[in-house]
Formats: sequence, C-alpha cells, structure tokens
Amino acid sequence: MLLIKNVLGRIWAFWGAIIFIATLLLVIIPIWLTNYIQEPRGTEIFRKISRTWMQVFIFLIGCRLIVKGKEHFKKGENYIVTSNHNSYMDVPLTTPFIPGPNKTIAKAELAKVPLFGLIYQRGSILVDRKDEKSRKDSFGKMKEVLKQGLHMCIYPEGTRNKTAEPLKPFHDGAFKLAIDTGKSIIPVLLFNTKKVLPGPAKPFYLWPATMHMHFLPPVAVQPNDTALALKERVFNIMYDHCKSNIPVLS
Repeated sequence: MLLIKNVLGRIWAFWGAIIFIATLLLVIIPIWLTNYIQEPRGTEIFRKISRTWMQVFIFLIGCRLIVKGKEHFKKGENYIVTSNHNSYMDVPLTTPFIPGPNKTIAKAELAKVPLFGLIYQRGSILVDRKDEKSRKDSFGKMKEVLKQGLHMCIYPEGTRNKTAEPLKPFHDGAFKLAIDTGKSIIPVLLFNTKKVLPGPAKPFYLWPATMHMHFLPPVAVQPNDTALALKERVFNIMYDHCKSNIPVLS
C-alpha cells in the first residue's frame, strides 16, 4: 500500500507541475505589470492576483485550504506576521492569504529560477543568509515595508522545521523589528502543508490534503519589552496552539 501511494504521489506531482507552470504563464504578465503601480496598491493587486492563482492551483491539485482568524487584522493597521515553516507549500499560502498587502523575507537564490523568480521577487524582501551585508540591508528594507503600510511576513524558525517538535527555536530578527518599529505581531500557524509537499524526504511527491491556516490575536510590544522577552512570548503562544491543534488537524 505504501509503495502504491509513493507511486501515485509522484504521478500527482507531475500533474501538479504541469498545472503550476500552465497557470504561472497566465499570471506572469499581470503580476509583472504591478511593479509599475504605486505602493501599497501595487502589492495589494499582486496579492489578489496571486490569491486567485493559488485558489485555482490548490483546487486543481485536489487540496483545500481553511483559513481562520482573519478578523484579527484591524483596518488601517499593519503587522509583523510570524509563521511556522514546514514545507515549500508555506510561501505560496502566506503571501496570497494574509489579509492585506504584504512582503515576505525570502532566500535570494530562489529568485534565480526562470519566470517563477519574477513572481518570487515581486512578493519578497530577498536576503542572502550567508552574506552579513545582505542580512543588515534586509532589516532596513523590512522597516521600509512597514512604513509603506504593508504587513511583513517572517519565518522566525529561519528554515523548514525537519524536527519532531512543533516548532524550531526562533531567530531574533522578527522581534527586533517589532521592538524597533512598535508594530504588533500576528502569529500564524500552518497545518498539513508537509503532507502536501513533504520536501527532501520524498522528492518530487505531491499528495492532496486539507490545509489549515490559523491567524492568532495580535501580540503587542510592551513598554519594557526586549526582543528576547517578546520572542519567548510569541514562541510559547505558537507552540501551545500547535500542540493543542495537531491532534485534531493531523
């Protein structure tokens, strides 16, 4: 049975690749044109195009996405959004389905992928994690994103979680950014994306599943907060939510 599922998952991955490329070709020019629209409107139009694209793609690969907690985003406010990271499927969900225009901190090397790189760059602040100057520059760019009224999405685990724990330890960047800007943090938890795209453990494998995206209430910066204290508070909130929901959503 496991062998049959592995074979079917690779056949389905081939179908998913065809659908992804075909739909990518339909949206590439409209997305490219959003570069010429003033911010934050340009990024919001890009997000809406991306959301429609991903809704079609998710449906055609037999998946479903359930989103909860969008009411935590208050009109006229922008936030730092901290997301868990389990799969390559996470980024295609966060950018389109965060309510309102947003950018994501992302690995610079993926911007080199033909065609897809154009879309990837449009929705991202690119960073080369091996380059200290790139890391410093990205912090200033994230501040500028927040000044423009956009949300800034960050994966505080840094890379995909390959451990048995619900979350890996967090890096400091998102929380230093919150302290420096005074922006509240909205945690978001993604469930079952690893079932859809397991990653290196199962290369070229895709499996239909119901994915969940839970936005939690904003975590405000307190007057005497440090980045460390804020990081621990957000980590505990996200960890507890993971632990309490995994049995239901697995």
